[in-house]
Amino acid sequence: MLRNFLLSLPRRHKRILQVVTDLVLIWLCLWLAFVVRLGLDKAWAAVHEHAWLFFAAPLITIPLCIRFGMYRAVMRYLGREALMEITKALTVAALVLSVVILLLQRPDEPQIPRSFLMLYWTISLVVLGGLRLLMRQYFLGDWRGIGGHWFRQRRHLPKVAVYGAGSAGNQLVRALRMGNAMEPVAFLDDDNSIATRTIAGLKVYKPKHIEEMLRVTGATQVLLAMPSATRARRREVLTLLESYPVHVRSVPGFMDLAQGLIKVQDLQEVDVADLLGRDPVQPDQQLFERCIKGQVVLVTGAGGSIGSELCRQILASGATTLILYEHSEFNLYAISQELERRIAHEQLAVQLLPVLGSVRNKKRLLEVFRSWPVNTVYHAAAYKHVPIVEHNIAEGIRNNVMGTLYAAQAAIETGVQNFVLISTDKAVRPTNVMGSTKRLAEMVLQALSQESEVKLFSDTDTRSLPNNTRFTMVRFGNVLGSSGSVIPLFRKQIRDGGPVTVTHPEMTRYFMTIPEAAQLVIQAGSLGQGGDVFVLDMGEPVRILEMAQKMIRLSGLTVRTDDEPEGEITIEFSGLRPGEKLYEELLIGDNVTGTEHPMIMRATEEYLPWAELCEVLRHLLALADRGECVEIREVLQDTVTGYQPQSDIVDWVHLQARGEQKT
Repeated sequence: MLRNFLLSLPRRHKRILQVVTDLVLIWLCLWLAFVVRLGLDKAWAAVHEHAWLFFAAPLITIPLCIRFGMYRAVMRYLGREALMEITKALTVAALVLSVVILLLQRPDEPQIPRSFLMLYWTISLVVLGGLRLLMRQYFLGDWRGIGGHWFRQRRHLPKVAVYGAGSAGNQLVRALRMGNAMEPVAFLDDDNSIATRTIAGLKVYKPKHIEEMLRVTGATQVLLAMPSATRARRREVLTLLESYPVHVRSVPGFMDLAQGLIKVQDLQEVDVADLLGRDPVQPDQQLFERCIKGQVVLVTGAGGSIGSELCRQILASGATTLILYEHSEFNLYAISQELERRIAHEQLAVQLLPVLGSVRNKKRLLEVFRSWPVNTVYHAAAYKHVPIVEHNIAEGIRNNVMGTLYAAQAAIETGVQNFVLISTDKAVRPTNVMGSTKRLAEMVLQALSQESEVKLFSDTDTRSLPNNTRFTMVRFGNVLGSSGSVIPLFRKQIRDGGPVTVTHPEMTRYFMTIPEAAQLVIQAGSLGQGGDVFVLDMGEPVRILEMAQKMIRLSGLTVRTDDEPEGEITIEFSGLRPGEKLYEELLIGDNVTGTEHPMIMRATEEYLPWAELCEVLRHLLALADRGECVEIREVLQDTVTGYQPQSDIVDWVHLQARGEQKT
């Protein structure tokens, strides 16, 4: 009750209360100094003889305390720096008081003992500083006694161990104690020089003694305080912790730690990128800026997972104008607001232009391209979810194929220098409509790249235009955390208590983080000579089942199996969805060469000449307008190398028209 009352007082009243308390404590310290030096009986006589000290000491000390900021410090967040200021203020006050005594004390009067000032200084440090420390612990609800014993028990709080006893770990422990939401009980650290020692009142255990630590402390969570560790090192730690029944979480980034911004609520689930264990390659700045710095850049699909990350990185790379072309009003609003805040905060000299429009609207595209002198286009607008496109075949053709064609022709008409298509590993020997449409979009750009004079794909416009646009395609696999990604789905299913659904026990996928993918896309676009298909090094493929199992274990839970019937989370296999395949590929054939970037390769792909491809596109567009799904798939099979559908047609409208719609 008293604690809440004190915390609710206005700041001015709190400062007055501190000043009055310090005034009383200074008098107490003076009296105690006399008692220690002269004894209790003589102390009262000395106080009477030197009563002026009880006026001089507060008049000197209180202003100095104000000057050194003692009353600006928030009591419950009092730290080492504040204690240093208290020490400085009281030391200067004692020195000034000694000068005053020398100036005012006359030889014929009773003398103040020479040791009095040293005693007064020591006692005032203990009393004024010690009271503040006690009040800090009181306001935090954290009454820790000598030897680390609890005066106020916190057994109801979850017990956590902190992996990393360095500065980050110590900051995290302080934040946890201030938050009063978790009880830190131990450190884990690889450093042999601090093993078995005590830091911040917590014992430091070696990783090989985790089992002993769990038994002794009862910890149920491990918090990773390793913000500067490489992903490879974090993966080693996660692999070690995976076999123990603890929930593993991590602290925010290094800059947040450096700025003292850690809060308990900032703790986050383990980044799944750490499970991959691959450290990103630092971008080549010259490649990174070649198509951006000092230029007008347009991103289609600017509000999507990849498009929005491209915009974030373009913003910091020196573009003069960034045009966000997006058909979703909400996505456009969200990314434009985020980028506007960043421009204002970092005072960036870039013009941001959010434009609503669909890549299927060739008139709108041409209007936008003509309104600004666009230098570089990153074409990220596409339908990418395999089952959705499988159920909406004609829309996949219109958006992924024709949308790319319309954007490319607008680039040619307006003299855009660079056009980069964001493609996918699903374009390789596709088993689904989405993958085949993305491969066909690649073929459109490959064919255009070989034409110095392009006859436009149009029923009304028969012009041939000079082609000065350099077309590049960049192909990569799944990105962690993108919309529709399996990772957020697994996290939600684990939070809900399961089951976790995996399509097939043998399914594998390539994974990359969104920032890394966007960086490599930008650099690959700078490497293109015209018609290039670039493939990103995605590392080793990951078994989805193993990733699901790791995420469950690192959440402090167990997997229920035939061998472990008491497990907490079940994994169920839902079967492959329409168009899905077990293994993704990144290349067609083996004709691959390296580039000047270690993670970017150049693939040579077959394609159709532009005139022949135009006939295919006209046929496809006519079939899409009529909703002829069977014929669309037949044309795709004849055109796209390796396209082999693995399921019957499941297009909703097609099934409804044939009376096969599921009820």
